[in-house]
Amino acid sequence: MPTLSTLLYQIDSGSVLLPEFQRGYVWNRDQVRELLQSLYRGHPVGGLLMWETDAEGVSVRGETNGQQGTHLLLLDGQQRITSLYGVVRGRAPAFFEGDSSAFSGLYFNVAEEKFEFYAPSRMADDYRWVNVTKLFLENLGEYITSFQQHDPDNLGVYVERLNRLHNLLEREFYAEKITGNDKNVDTVVDIFNRVNSGGTKLSKGDLALAKICSQWSDARGEMRETLRKWQESGFNFTLDWLLRNTNAVATGRALFTALDNVSAEQFRDSLYRSTGYIGRFLDLVSGRLGLDHDRVLMARYAFPVVSRLLELNGGRFDDRSHQDKVLYWYVHAALWGRFAGSTETFLQKDYETVERSGIDGLITALERWRGGNLDVHAHDFEGSTKGSRFYPLLYMLTRVNQARDFGSGIPLRADMLGKNSSLQVHHLFPKSLLYQAGYERSQVNAIANFCFLTQDTNLVVGNRSPEEYFAEVEEKHPGVLASQWIPTDPELWKIERYPDFLQARRELLAEAAQSFLTELRTGEPTADREELQPLSIAGDDDMDARVAQVNGLISELVELGCVQPATDTEIADPRTGRALAVAEAFWPEGLQTGQGSPVVLELDTADADLPRLEELGYEVFTSVDALRGYVRRRNRSEPESETDSDADSVSAEQRNTPDPVREPLVAEFEQRMRSLYERGLKEAHYTATYFLSMLAEHGGLATAHKLLAGGAVSDGFAALWERGRLDLTVEALVTEQRFAELFSAEELRTAEYRLSQFGYAV
Repeated sequence: MPTLSTLLYQIDSGSVLLPEFQRGYVWNRDQVRELLQSLYRGHPVGGLLMWETDAEGVSVRGETNGQQGTHLLLLDGQQRITSLYGVVRGRAPAFFEGDSSAFSGLYFNVAEEKFEFYAPSRMADDYRWVNVTKLFLENLGEYITSFQQHDPDNLGVYVERLNRLHNLLEREFYAEKITGNDKNVDTVVDIFNRVNSGGTKLSKGDLALAKICSQWSDARGEMRETLRKWQESGFNFTLDWLLRNTNAVATGRALFTALDNVSAEQFRDSLYRSTGYIGRFLDLVSGRLGLDHDRVLMARYAFPVVSRLLELNGGRFDDRSHQDKVLYWYVHAALWGRFAGSTETFLQKDYETVERSGIDGLITALERWRGGNLDVHAHDFEGSTKGSRFYPLLYMLTRVNQARDFGSGIPLRADMLGKNSSLQVHHLFPKSLLYQAGYERSQVNAIANFCFLTQDTNLVVGNRSPEEYFAEVEEKHPGVLASQWIPTDPELWKIERYPDFLQARRELLAEAAQSFLTELRTGEPTADREELQPLSIAGDDDMDARVAQVNGLISELVELGCVQPATDTEIADPRTGRALAVAEAFWPEGLQTGQGSPVVLELDTADADLPRLEELGYEVFTSVDALRGYVRRRNRSEPESETDSDADSVSAEQRNTPDPVREPLVAEFEQRMRSLYERGLKEAHYTATYFLSMLAEHGGLATAHKLLAGGAVSDGFAALWERGRLDLTVEALVTEQRFAELFSAEELRTAEYRLSQFGYAV
C-alpha cells in the first residue's frame, strides 16, 4: 500500500495522472478540513482506485515528463489526494482544475487539536495556531522556539502533536488497481461511474468526449479554447453544448453515442466546421435581432439545428430571405420552449426535418407542434423577471425597432449613442412606489413594466412617478413613449391604474412582436438594412432588497464551497417544455457539481409549480434563510465564521455575566424584539415565522446578533422592505440610540448600512 509521501512523489514525477474524462476539483474548505481532522485522528478515509495503463494511449491531465511505460490514472480518490497534495505542497498538482482556495490557508491548533482556515482576528497573535503547509514544507524549529517562549509547560505535548500531524506523510492508503490489456476507456469509464455512484457522475457528453480524447488528446483543450473566445465576446457555452453542435455536423444524430463511429480526424473537421457555423449564426442573431449578450441569447439548443442546416446547405444561407426565415424559426423555438423539455428527442426530429425539407419544413413542424398557430398575444407577456422567455423578446424589439431614449430622444443604437453608452433595465413604474401601493413582487417585476434606457437617463428619471415624468419626456421628445410601446392615455399613468397600464402595454408589445416576426416569416427581400452593433448592458436600475439578499446568499454559499448558480433562470418540465418556475437561483447539478439533487431557490411561490418540481427530484427552497441554514447544517462540524464567533461570544458573555445596570436595558430590548413580530403581523400583514422561532430558541438579543452577523439581509428584512416598513426591522431597532451599548461598532455599522442602502434614514 503506498504512503501519502509516495503518492505525492508519484504525482510530482508524472507517474500518477488524472484521466481527461474526470471532472475538476469540487471540494470545499469544510471537506478539506474534515479530511485532515479524520486523518489526524486515525479514522479511515477510504481507499483509492487506479487504472494501470499506457498513458500515451489515453488522454490525461498533467504531464508525463517524458516517462515511458505504464502510468497510474487516478479513478477514485481525486478529491482526497488533490486536497492533500494542495495542503502538503502548498500548490495545486499539474492535473488540477478548480478553485485552489479550498485547500489554501489551513491551520492547526496544537492546544485544541482542531483544524480551521486562517482567520486573522483569532489566529494572527495566537502562537497555538500552526500553518499546516508551512509545517510540511519546513520543520518544527520555529514552532518549538515559540512554544518554549509562550507555554514551556506544554512544550512536549505540542511537539508530539505536530510530529503526529507531520507523520501523516507515512499514512498508507489502500489502492486497488485495474489492469489488463482488455481494459479500454469504455470499460474503465463504466467502472468509474459504478464506483462513483454517490459522487460526481459523468454526463453523456463526458463519456463521449472521453472516447474522443483517447484518439485525439487535444480535443478537450481545443474546445475549451473555443469556449473561452466566445466568453470574451459575452457568450457562455458549455462543453456539452459545443459537443452537440459537433455531433449534429458529424452525424446528424442527437444521441452522443453516434460519435462512437466517428474517427478523431472526422471529429476534428466537424468541430472546426460547427465552430464556424455557430460564429456565423451568433453574428446574425446579434446583427439582425440585436441579441448581443448572454442574458438575452434565446434557445441555445436551436443552434445545433442551425449547424445541421448549414452543414446540409454547403455551409451558407441562400440569401437574406433564407436568413430571416431561419431567424423566425429560431425566435419561435425560443418563445414556446421547443428545446426546454426532451432536448434530444426534439433535436433528432428537427435534424430529420431539416434534412428532408429545410427551413420551411422546420417552421411547418413548429406550427404543427404548437397546434397550428405561432401568433404572439398580449397574455404571453404576463411573465415577470428577467428569466422569462419573453424578456429577450422585449430587448429584441427595443433594438430592431430603434426604441428611443427618454432623456435624449435618440434611438438606442450603438452608432448613435457612442461607444461609452450602455443600456439599463428601467422599471416604468418604480419599484418603491408599487410596493408602497401594495402590489406584489411578481406584478412589480412584470415584463410589461420593463423598458431599456441609457444609464444616464435612468439615473435622471430615478423613482419619479410615471404620471409626472411621462408627460415631461413626451413634451420634450414627441413620439418617444410610442417608440417604447407605452400607452399614451394619462389616466393609465396613475399608480392605482397600474394593472390596466400593464394590460395596455402588453397589447402594444404583442402587436409589435407579431409585426416584426411576420416580416421575418415572409422572407421578402427588404431594403438595405444596417447591421446592429452590440451595446453594453449596465447593472440593474435600482436596488431591490430581494436582489441584494439573493446576491449576498450566493456569495456566502460560494465561500462555503457551493458552485456559482444560474440566476433568474427558467426551469421547464422535461416532458412538456412548460415553464415550471423562474428561479432566483438554480444549481442544476447540485450545490457541488455532480453531487446531490438539483437545487432551486424560488421566492415567488404563487407563480411556480412547486409540486411538479419536487416530483421531478428538485430540492426546492422558498426562503433564503432556509437555504442558508440547510447548507450550514450540511457542512457538519462547521467552524463558525469570524463574525459569527464574535457575535456569539458577545451575546454569551452578556447573557452569562450579571450586570444590574444593563439588565433593564436588555429586558426592554427583548420586549421590543417580540413586539416587532406582533406589529409586523398587525400593521404590515407579515407573519415572521422564522423570526419567531429564533426568538423562542435564542432570545431577542442573541437573535439580533445572529441576524447582524449574516452575509445578507434576512427574509424578514426583504419582506418588510417590500411593504415599505423598514421601521419594523431588527436593524431599525438596533440603531435606536438607547440600545447602542448592546452592540459592537461593527454591528451598528452593518445595521446602518443595510437601512441606508434601501433609503431608510437612520
